[in-house]
Amino acid sequence: MIIAVAAVMIYPLLWMVVSSLRPTDVIFREPGLFLQTFQWENYAEGWTALSHPFGHFMLNSAIVVLGSIIGNLVSCSMAAYAFARLEFRFKGLFFAIMLMTIMLPIHVIIVPQYIMFSQLGWVNTFLPLIVPKLLATDAFFIFLMVQFIRGIPRDIDEAARIDGAGHPRIFLQVILPLMVPALATTTIFTFIWTWSDFFSSLIYLTDPDMFTVPVALRAFVDATSESNWGALFAMSIVTLLPVFIAFVLGQKFLVKGIATTGMK
Repeated sequence: MIIAVAAVMIYPLLWMVVSSLRPTDVIFREPGLFLQTFQWENYAEGWTALSHPFGHFMLNSAIVVLGSIIGNLVSCSMAAYAFARLEFRFKGLFFAIMLMTIMLPIHVIIVPQYIMFSQLGWVNTFLPLIVPKLLATDAFFIFLMVQFIRGIPRDIDEAARIDGAGHPRIFLQVILPLMVPALATTTIFTFIWTWSDFFSSLIYLTDPDMFTVPVALRAFVDATSESNWGALFAMSIVTLLPVFIAFVLGQKFLVKGIATTGMK
């Protein structure tokens, strides 16, 4: 039963791999997984089909991903430490509001955000995609880290405080090194979600020179003329490789980070 379910789940991916090696005119005419010929030219054609080599768009995505990862690691870890270890007025209320933002769809806030970023002159730059990450806007990661920090005994904090350490030193030298599993989980999820983010990139990036990978893939589909499906599937496979590699390399940290938080 499990094998059958796994086969159904993996079939679309296998079909895309096979379709990336077929001529465009037979992709939808022969939906099976058996190849009669190998159209390796789809990869070469897809790499150079747009206004820039496809590596240019992968570099754009890498810039956004790197900025988002750094932003989430820095801002979310600091916010999580404040919620988990500091005492201040309305802490419970602020924490509840933070959790409520997880349930807030991006479509609700995208219009006021676009107006604000447009007035700042940030449209068609990477800033709208990176700067919010520096402001701890991903409540999911804050909650993840808060639960992890709460699992760290407070005796460690007290020992550091007896030695004369303040909150900045406790956070940087005591808590942060113990948060490696949670930080690794945040890194992996941020990488996957940002690399695959189509909606935000489509809204803020209008210049083809600034396109990230998801928007560049959309350029292969033309509603007014023939679409190059073979090149599209070929570049889709190329796009999936970094995500697959990141998941394989970080799977151990991903499982450990989730298992050691309050999300079990």
